[in-house]
Amino acid sequence: MLLRLAFVTLTLLATPALAGALPETVQRALTQAGIADDNVTVWVQPVDADSPTISHNADRPMNPASVMKLVTAFAAFERLGPAYTWTTRVATDGTLDDGALAGNLYLIGGGDPMLDVGRLYKLLARVRASGITHVAGDIVLDASALRLPPHDEAAFDNRPLRPYNSGANALLANFNTVQLHLTPGGRPGEPVAVAAVPALEGVEFDTRIVTSDGFCGAWWSRLDAVPDGGKLVLTGTLPIDCGPRDWAVAPLPTEAFTERLVARLWRDAGGTLSGQVRSATTLPTATTLFAQDSVPLAEAVREMNKWSSNVIARQVLATLAIDDPSSVDMIATGAWRARDTLAAAGVPTQGLVIENGSGLSRSARIRADALGALLIQAWKRPWMPEFVSSLSIAGLDGTARKRLADSPANGQAHLKTGTINGVRAMAGYVLDRDGRRHAVVMMVNDAKASRGEAAQDGVVEWVWGGAGK
Repeated sequence: MLLRLAFVTLTLLATPALAGALPETVQRALTQAGIADDNVTVWVQPVDADSPTISHNADRPMNPASVMKLVTAFAAFERLGPAYTWTTRVATDGTLDDGALAGNLYLIGGGDPMLDVGRLYKLLARVRASGITHVAGDIVLDASALRLPPHDEAAFDNRPLRPYNSGANALLANFNTVQLHLTPGGRPGEPVAVAAVPALEGVEFDTRIVTSDGFCGAWWSRLDAVPDGGKLVLTGTLPIDCGPRDWAVAPLPTEAFTERLVARLWRDAGGTLSGQVRSATTLPTATTLFAQDSVPLAEAVREMNKWSSNVIARQVLATLAIDDPSSVDMIATGAWRARDTLAAAGVPTQGLVIENGSGLSRSARIRADALGALLIQAWKRPWMPEFVSSLSIAGLDGTARKRLADSPANGQAHLKTGTINGVRAMAGYVLDRDGRRHAVVMMVNDAKASRGEAAQDGVVEWVWGGAGK
């Protein structure tokens, strides 16, 4: 604690840096972390100023990790507007007689990234309320609204069961995620109780996780999930010290996940089925029964940025091309449209590489001055409140909830953070102690990037302290 307070005091007493120079406290933190100066880019500018306070390697394209979601959010708000919604349709191709549908029931996705288990259950309950109790044909899932390239869940880090690796789908259900509620036993060696929500039809969780002693720490690193036929085998340990915890898994690819979830929810809603739940394209003869709109784009972007949802980012990027019938890869088309949107707003696009809009990428690149210009332009837009509120409040919520805990800058910054191996990035807005707001960007691309948090916090504290004047 004393070291932390000493660091804060030095930060607040730091003399203003010239554009291009780093504050002394930030430079010291980077040196102590062993991070090379050439592997760091920083850009700071008051939102009401015409030039940056700090511009350090700012014209050097770097990997932003999940900070790339700011590009996706900016383009989506600019092109679609914060009130944009996606539509999921329900249709039939048969006749209804005494509760039995003599034909198929179709769920036609429109790209809604927020179709969680509760909203999907309500949709199926509405089907039941319309008079359909039994489907004599199949329940057909139509995801053709988004034309997407093949997705390999294992491609990024060979962890296909991690939700952050899930692919986009026009009928994405519950973020392709099952939450496992874990409760350790009373003594080491006792089994850990596991409750899976939502349950998936035909998917069994074989729990072999045991209770251990010791401190909680990075408890999730001790757990693993391995598919074994129709089962998902859960192994590892959970310390008693942890208490109840939630652990998310993506047990199936998106298409198969939605099929299994719809089958279970239809049964839970009291419906029966002679055929199967399968994925296909809607027949031209199908008649729309009803349509359900999603939550507004602003709410989806808030979930995407606060909690850094990669699958929502992929959905939103693809949606940028939803009105282009010629696109055979709407992720790629969406990336080009996002680039064009930034250029039209005066944001530099030299060196910009958008792979999937989420930042879960080794090839993604953007310059710090471009991110800074994006933040300044977003501040001037009518949708600025929705954009800012989508960012984590440092020390309070989202992915930055544990940052700046003992700092006077706690709660004074709205930030998007990003971390993958070799990358630690942040970008957002900091309110200084005099009430002036600044756009702030810092990216570290270094083998020791994981040690760069103190330097990033130092930049925020330096700006908060008024040294950025």
